[in-house]
Amino acid sequence: MSNDRSYLASLQDYYSQHRALPSYASIGELLGLRSKSSVAALVARLKLAGFIDSTPDKRLAPTKRFFERPLAAEPVQAGMPNPIDDSPADALTIDDYLIERPSQTVLIRVKGDSMIDAGILEGDLVVVEKSASAKRGDVVIAIVDNQFTLKRLDLDRGQFVLKPENKAYPVIRPEGALEIFGVMVGLVRKL
Repeated sequence: MSNDRSYLASLQDYYSQHRALPSYASIGELLGLRSKSSVAALVARLKLAGFIDSTPDKRLAPTKRFFERPLAAEPVQAGMPNPIDDSPADALTIDDYLIERPSQTVLIRVKGDSMIDAGILEGDLVVVEKSASAKRGDVVIAIVDNQFTLKRLDLDRGQFVLKPENKAYPVIRPEGALEIFGVMVGLVRKL
């Protein structure tokens, strides 16, 4: 199975570039497998392990498990260094970790710096679960004067307000309606 892990990694890289899995013949070329039977055996093992499946028109397709990434068994120390155990651990997909209700979840790219003190930077993707309600303290996507904004929901003198997490910006006190589009449940940043 150790070779299969390396073959799977190559197929994951291929999928990342092309958004499709290669044909059986292309798998042989990509992985250096000379015979059709060795490609067929590999595909059978990857199907049995739940990484790939066949579509009704007989093409190969990734399963949810194909997108799992290894999860280190131990957390990494952000303070003083600790020895790390790099033994095999569980795996998870980003969707499993961040998304509870896929049909109600959207990714929204952040523009601006009004939330930097909350660690939300321009270019980040916020994971937002659509909901018309939120709690005080939630980071929300709100609609104010027909415009969307990302702020922390707060209460001031009995009225909901939207607080930025950057002292350079004022608190938004809606004169009209304040509508909640959704609540931030996660954040993705590509470095």
